Amino acid sequence: MESHENDLREEIKDAEKVLLIQQDYTQVEFDGPTRALLDFAEKLTRQHLEMGRADIVVLRDHGFDDRDILDAVQLIGYFNYTNRVMAALGIEPEADMRFRRHD
Repeated sequence: MESHENDLREEIKDAEKVLLIQQDYTQVEFDGPTRALLDFAEKLTRQHLEMGRADIVVLRDHGFDDRDILDAVQLIGYFNYTNRVMAALGIEPEADMRFRRHD
């Protein structure tokens, strides 16, 4: 999340909400499809062995088609992979990728 914080800040335009999303996204109000996708991403990241057809049905019920779901799975999987590789090698985000307050 840290290396994409500036993107999140541009999208959300509310520093307190961004902080709350980073701390616990479940405490933030989102539209149904966004919340469903965030829940899916968290489950795929933290409990991938518990994933099943029901998780796909939830996304479909929120308007995601098969291509959307495949794209989401690919992106979530890719970021999980790269984050684990970076963590295993002790790689920190580049300094210019970290958010700097301009108070």
